[in-house]
Amino acid sequence: QVQLVESGGGLVQAGASLRLSCAASGRTFSYYNMGWFRQAPGKEREFVASVTWSGGMTYYADSVKGRFTISRDNAKNTMYLQMNSLKPEDTAVYYCARQRGIQPDPRRSEYEYDYWGQGTQVTVSS
Repeated sequence: QVQLVESGGGLVQAGASLRLSCAASGRTFSYYNMGWFRQAPGKEREFVASVTWSGGMTYYADSVKGRFTISRDNAKNTMYLQMNSLKPEDTAVYYCARQRGIQPDPRRSEYEYDYWGQGTQVTVSS
């Protein structure tokens, strides 16, 4: 059983930065593509960013492109999301997830992910 644990959320002012971490249990972390999603109050969960198993390819939602950076350290079984120039509309619960199966390309749909963390709250004040 895979466990994913997010950390690093908090309350910040607009323009600030945060770095989220996602720590994974088990020995197979490096085999799988990973992703970050977020869900704001009253809204559906949405894709934020994804990364291939090697870290060599990354994808971003248009809303965060140029501000957020996804990365991973397979030696530490950890994935990161560096969030810069935060905006109030970035306020949400952020989830990390493992993509289903061993795939060549990271995906954007939440239905392509089978293991999820419990989420970490990010609140950006104006």
